[in-house]
Amino acid sequence: MANLFDASNAPEGEPTEIVVGDFIQWKRSDLVGDYPPADYSAEYVARITGGGSSEIKLPATENASYYLFTADSATSADFAVGLYHWQLEITQTSSGNRIVVDIGDFEAIPDMDVNQSDPRIHAEIMVKKIESLLEGKADADVASYSIAGRSLTKLGFSELVEARDYYRKEVAKHKNDSLVKRGKKNGSTIQVRF
Repeated sequence: MANLFDASNAPEGEPTEIVVGDFIQWKRSDLVGDYPPADYSAEYVARITGGGSSEIKLPATENASYYLFTADSATSADFAVGLYHWQLEITQTSSGNRIVVDIGDFEAIPDMDVNQSDPRIHAEIMVKKIESLLEGKADADVASYSIAGRSLTKLGFSELVEARDYYRKEVAKHKNDSLVKRGKKNGSTIQVRF
């Protein structure tokens, strides 16, 4: 494995996952042909899903052959865990005009070194919650009730089982994707022997 602290080993293109508190860097060499660093600047701007006032801005370090984007550990430690949507902005130095040339998203995942962090993905949390509801339904449950003119209807057993199965599939997909990303065999690996 290459030294990922070395800028020359920075991967091409944006990460899809960032561990909060990690040093991160990547490059975009596809931009320099149309937007030479001598005449333009590049910056990523990102916001967490649901909005809010916090904004992440990562300006590029310019090189003759690529734009390099970095976030040191102290910077990424301030990222809240969640899904972020980003846009890549190019600014023309002479005029100050800006255009958005690319958009995407990344997941900021918790750092397991931090106390109280929950490393589970959303689907794993939901499976556990739904299973606890199913266990409660086995003891005693009321499908609907009314208090002071307000009524509440709970999800039925079959609806909870359907939701649990959906989230179980999401967990399995995440685990499978994780294996593929690391180059490991997974449930969809086809092996052929001659």
